[in-house]
Amino acid sequence: MTLKDFFIALSENQTLNSVAQKYGFKLGAQSVVAGTNIDEVVASIKELNAQGISCTVDNLGEFVFEKSAALEAKVQILAVIERIHSENLQAHISLKPSQLGLDIDYDFCYDNLEEIVAAAYNYQIFVNFDMENYARLHPSFQLLEKLSEQYNNIGTVIQSYFFESDDNVDRYKDYRLRIVKGAYKEDGSVAFQAKEEIDRKYIEHIEHHLLHGKFTSIATHDHNVINHVKQFVKTHNIPYEKFEFQMLYGFRKELQLSLAQEGYNFCTYVPFGHDWYGYFMRRLAERPQNLSLISKQVFNKKSNTVIAVAAGAFLLGRMTKRKK
Repeated sequence: MTLKDFFIALSENQTLNSVAQKYGFKLGAQSVVAGTNIDEVVASIKELNAQGISCTVDNLGEFVFEKSAALEAKVQILAVIERIHSENLQAHISLKPSQLGLDIDYDFCYDNLEEIVAAAYNYQIFVNFDMENYARLHPSFQLLEKLSEQYNNIGTVIQSYFFESDDNVDRYKDYRLRIVKGAYKEDGSVAFQAKEEIDRKYIEHIEHHLLHGKFTSIATHDHNVINHVKQFVKTHNIPYEKFEFQMLYGFRKELQLSLAQEGYNFCTYVPFGHDWYGYFMRRLAERPQNLSLISKQVFNKKSNTVIAVAAGAFLLGRMTKRKK
């Protein structure tokens, strides 16, 4: 099992997710999550805005299979939209269709998304559809396309490890796109498996959308990618207003501030809520070097306990299964 596989397996463990919800903030999860409620996340957004950094806000949620949970998430997201508007925050929304009911009923999910997108549209707030695993990919694109018939304040994510992303980055060139490598475990029949291939496709998709697309969000903590993009936009005379760099809340804070001070558009991905565990483990799966970044500059000793407990529980579970 690779390190990426290890963290993906952890992210999908519902038992560990429940434990993390109960104890995470006592162990230091606030280092990577901007609070558990709207007041706390608003305070974090204001702090970032004061430094010239905009935000995309994610109301965290995993394993939503009950309509009541999806409706609760919708209410929470609508409340965030109201606060962004009423307090004139430099922020927009990121959401996952699965949290709004995609795994329950397509039409139910559409109705929830439509209410959110309409509310944001009225306030000229952008809504980004975060993409998930391959099983949810095409339904999510269908939701995006259907809602685009009425609203122009939505965009989505291109995951570069999928074979079809070459087509999708062109198909959705008129949308605001966030370009990422991809953070789920996918089969070799639909996605590249080798890091070298994924890295190459990632750069290709960034460059393609910078040249031909509406607006590009470049989601990376890798200074090598950032330096490449800086040179690329300079060479091709791409104006700063056509792209932004994005990083996760709590990661490489000094670099985030430095890029904003250099005059680049910079956006921090700001998650909040108790349901932080799956999100965080996928970030480690997406780029295992993030673990080193956290250990060096983000986590305190208590926070490392979160990973240690999760890893120990996961390994214990695997050993138990093998014995049976």
